[in-house]
Formats: sequence, structure tokens, C-alpha cells
Amino acid sequence: MKRTACALLLLVCFSAAARSAAPIAVRVLTYNIHHGEGTDGLFDLPRVAALISAAAPDLVALQEVDQRTARAGGVDQLAELERLTGMHGLFGEAMDFQGGAYGVAVLTRQPAARAVNRALPARPDREPRTELTVDVRTRPDGPLLHFTSTHLDQGRDQEHRLAQAGFLNDVLATNGDMPGILAGDMNSRPDTDVMQLLAGRWLASFPDLPPVAPDRPRGLVDHVLARPAEDWHASETQVIDDRLASDHRPLLVVLEWSPPATR
Repeated sequence: MKRTACALLLLVCFSAAARSAAPIAVRVLTYNIHHGEGTDGLFDLPRVAALISAAAPDLVALQEVDQRTARAGGVDQLAELERLTGMHGLFGEAMDFQGGAYGVAVLTRQPAARAVNRALPARPDREPRTELTVDVRTRPDGPLLHFTSTHLDQGRDQEHRLAQAGFLNDVLATNGDMPGILAGDMNSRPDTDVMQLLAGRWLASFPDLPPVAPDRPRGLVDHVLARPAEDWHASETQVIDDRLASDHRPLLVVLEWSPPATR
């Protein structure tokens, strides 16, 4: 009887240990929503929200978000996306624009614990860019992690993007820090110096994209990265093939986090 009880106890302990050692999946979506204006010229946040909801993300990084601007008809776009998706939102202003604000945002399944908005380095003649970082858990037994939405410079000269990527490494990819996910419109293809600089400190997953036409290959400029690289594995990377709701397509990456002690 005692041996049976001991065996059952060991089985329970083994099962609990196996569950705790299993990787935790985090569904991350990054989406440049082009201030809600589709390629058909229509402002339609419900279709943007429908794409987001269909992907069932835990975390969403948004770029080109308007907050009560004249261009967007005075709509608080993040508040509307919160309402339509049922997620929690935070806005990071990059600049004042048309009576409101313009910048990046995040949507999270669970409420965020803390938020920091930092301007990215840029010359005065360049459009201001920013990075918004929140501390959040995707589930009660998951890690507390930094989640960052950003939008790098768009100019032909990559000098500014390199400076901004270096800044992101300096403020986010510090040794001994909590796990982090960086997502956004980097305006950089995977083979550029900008992405190689980031990939030196982050796990990067670059999906293959079908060409728009045989003579016009489409370059991937939206990315999801994670650190420390050895703690994460990308189990799925998918470009959602919608060409109407925005001039960008949403990128979904499913990341799996394994605690360092279990490796």
C-alpha cells in the first residue's frame, strides 16, 4: 500500500514538473495599420480589428496609429480597436499631428503593469519615431516580459535606422534583464545591416514571402524579435495575406518561451 502511494506521489510530481517545464506559447502580431486607411482609400477600423481578432494574438504591436486627428475624423483609433477586439491598449505618441497625436500602440490580452514611451534618435528634419515598451504577462504562469512596439525611420539612407536599432539594443537588450519581445515596422529587409544588428542580440524569424508579381518580389519590413535568444523558439511565422485593410500585411509569430532552468 505504501509503495502504491509513493508511486502515485512520484507520478504526480513528475507530471507537475513536466507541465512546468513545457514551453509557454506567446502569439505576437505586428501590424502597421496606415492610420486605418485601406488601399481602397477607405477608413475602416472594423476590418482592421477583424484581422487582429482572427489571429487570436496575446500581444499586438501597432504602428501608424492616429489619436483624434483631423485625418482620422477625430476618432481615438486605439480606443476603438480596444472596443472592437476586447483587448487592453496603450498608446505611444511620436508627434503631435492635425489636432491630435500620431505614433505606435500595443494591444495586450492581459493588462500591462507598466509602460514607457521613448523617442528614437533622429535628426530634426526627420519624422519623429518612438518605441513603446510595456511590462506584461500573457498568462498567470508565464514570464513577466518587456513588449515593445516601434517604427523605424523610412528614409533611403539607413544611417538613421542603424542609430535607432542601436538605441533599441542599448535600452532593451541589456544582460540580466527580463525576457523581451520587440515588434514593429523596421523599414528594413532581413538582409540589411539594420536587421543584422538587431539579430545579433535578438532571436529573429524571417518568413518567406510570395512575390506580388514575378518581376516584383515583396520585401519583408515588419518583424518580431525576442530575447534572450536562447530562451525563445519561433514555432510559427505567418504573413496574413490581406492587401486591403492597410498598405502593410499583419505578421503573426508564435513564440515559445522556455525558462532557463529547464534547458
